[in-house]
Amino acid sequence: MPSMPDAPASIMVVDDTPANLQLLEEMLLGENFRVQSFPRGDLALKAAERNPPDLVLLDITMPDLDGYQVCASLKVKERLRDIPVIFISGLNETIDKVRAFDAGGVDYVTKPFQFEEVQARVLTHLKIRRLQQQLEEHRHRLEERVQEQVREISNSQIATIVAMAKLAESRDDDTGKHIERVQGYCRLLATSLATASPYAGEITAKFIENIYLASPLHDIGKVAVADSVLLKPGKLTPEEFAVMKSHTLIGAKTLASALAKYPQNVFIRTGLTIARSHHERWDGSGYPDGAAGTDIPLYARITAVADVYDALRSDRCYRAAMSHEEACALIRQGSGSQFDPAIVAVFDEISGQFLQISQGLTNASQSHP
Repeated sequence: MPSMPDAPASIMVVDDTPANLQLLEEMLLGENFRVQSFPRGDLALKAAERNPPDLVLLDITMPDLDGYQVCASLKVKERLRDIPVIFISGLNETIDKVRAFDAGGVDYVTKPFQFEEVQARVLTHLKIRRLQQQLEEHRHRLEERVQEQVREISNSQIATIVAMAKLAESRDDDTGKHIERVQGYCRLLATSLATASPYAGEITAKFIENIYLASPLHDIGKVAVADSVLLKPGKLTPEEFAVMKSHTLIGAKTLASALAKYPQNVFIRTGLTIARSHHERWDGSGYPDGAAGTDIPLYARITAVADVYDALRSDRCYRAAMSHEEACALIRQGSGSQFDPAIVAVFDEISGQFLQISQGLTNASQSHP
């Protein structure tokens, strides 16, 4: 670790000439620096790995590893690359100095040297390094503060939009747990698809987080559907069904307005995709766009299975809830027509976990009215 700002700076001196090494060490110790001295580059590199110095004074002409190689080795290591390196060498040709700077050096002192010059350059580069560290610390603190503010804004947006989703849900779901169950099903399905399906390469940890956060928005457009349609106990007329189907476009339009204000918000973008497309069908007979197969966004294809399972397992104004076995049979029956076969195959393997989520959240809602 670099020394603390109020501690004596640590200077590493690397030179294969004992007299030069001793002279620089004595001069630096006299100025209250901490000094590490090494006659070979390989020894210096090992020591730097163990205890990085604040600055390196480096000779060029040495056996085995020369100064250029030592400097280049420092610069390829993440924790050592920012240490300033001042070359001290008897080579005084321009080409030698250019090569030293190309290797990563920050300064060049020609032998024979005057210690006043060495001291001035050491102090200058230590000061620059300290200022760089302070700037980096300030940048890091600022970045953390910005990220915290972004999280606060994002959490506020999530809370607001989920509250809207809850409002839509409350009109046709007495338990109040539909969106929580759909969230759980979506996360479970996505996690399983990420490990064993044709979509394993597409479903990342971020994908799983996105679908978990955004899936509650799937029916947000229902807030605009009249009770006479939404709560009708009998079969809908074609006109009423057209009104019901409009909730996908209404939800997408609502979220598109929010996305226009926050175009970088992945949560809203994912919610828009799900709200619009979760009633599309694998065979192209769904709505609102008649999309088919993999043209339907994967987020929506996963949510479709989760949403239908929960709808089948819940009491509705027009029918009683089905059993888990009946719901699973209908999902399997819809494979290749209503649903993506690859998703249904994974659903079939983990359907027992769907039952656990269904029972757990349903029981919780019944015990906490």
